[in-house]
Amino acid sequence: MLDRRLIQNFDWVLLLLLLFQAGISLLNLYSATYPIRDLGGSEIFLKQIYWFLIGFTVFLLMTAFNYYVLERLAYPVYFFTIVLLVLVLIVGKVMSGSQRWLSLGAISFQPSELAKIAIVLVLAKFFSERGDYREYRLRDLWQPFVLTAIPCFLILKEPDLGSALFLGLVSFSVILIVKVYWKSLVILAGSSLLAAPLIWFGLREYQQKRVLSFLSPDMDPLGAGYHINQSKIAIGSGQFWGKGFLKGTQTRLHFLPEQHTDFAFSVLAEEWGLAGSIALLLIYLFLILWGLNIAKSSKDRFGSILAAGIVAIIFWQVAINVGMVTGLLPVVGIPLILLSYGGSSLITTMAAMGILMSISMRRFMFQ
Repeated sequence: MLDRRLIQNFDWVLLLLLLFQAGISLLNLYSATYPIRDLGGSEIFLKQIYWFLIGFTVFLLMTAFNYYVLERLAYPVYFFTIVLLVLVLIVGKVMSGSQRWLSLGAISFQPSELAKIAIVLVLAKFFSERGDYREYRLRDLWQPFVLTAIPCFLILKEPDLGSALFLGLVSFSVILIVKVYWKSLVILAGSSLLAAPLIWFGLREYQQKRVLSFLSPDMDPLGAGYHINQSKIAIGSGQFWGKGFLKGTQTRLHFLPEQHTDFAFSVLAEEWGLAGSIALLLIYLFLILWGLNIAKSSKDRFGSILAAGIVAIIFWQVAINVGMVTGLLPVVGIPLILLSYGGSSLITTMAAMGILMSISMRRFMFQ
């Protein structure tokens, strides 16, 4: 039975932010998938409605779930995720040249999405067990590095460079939160620069082309540079106020590739312009700041690190996707959280938001 105090401390602001973002997402997806000779209501749009209904159900379940239990489940969840990532490489479904999906009958999902929550959980567990250190040195961090490296390596083998890099950034953010000795950060930065040539030659040919097209989009305008060129045309043509709902020419004529997934922000920017884009980014900013406030006011170290890690997931997905579609970063296939179409991403995001809500509701209660 749910404690009455939890209902009194229910975080209505977080729920309203999610509901508002869901409305924007469905409106934008309707436009992105609007058929030229139809009245709308495409299969993709209807599927996303179902995913949102499932997502909010998961959100409410995780809200009622005491996040303290997750501290005991952190390592089992992590190892279960590793098993799923291994299964992807063995029996995974191949789509667009990558083996990233596991199929359960009619349902397919990406274990790499679950890895985002798993890595935050296990790092929060690791650092909360070791007390409130002032500063961590490199020798103190070998276990978090190993915990991060295993799923990153398995995701790279799919291959999915974007998700692997994203997981590394989230892990690095969690490590920064718990404070690292500044000399250790300098060593890490220097090591990354020295490893850059090795990383470059380890990339596949299409991945190298994406980086080169980022540096020079006109080098291959109909090939590797096509996505980013069309995205920048769509965003720029929206100007300040946008072309209006269902009036984006790049979207309507399908010049914009992956317009319902990776480039959903470009659809919004073309139709609602700079004003609409800024409004959306302000919603994300408020969600991030609200999450940081939850992390700051949490009564225990595990909850604080866990909440901050979830905020890192939100921040990096927004930063990478918006940077990608505007030409500030290479195209790496990271969807925009709570806006792009996708069942796996949405369910794991809503589960993470449910955990954040659980932390928020219980920060006012003695355990």
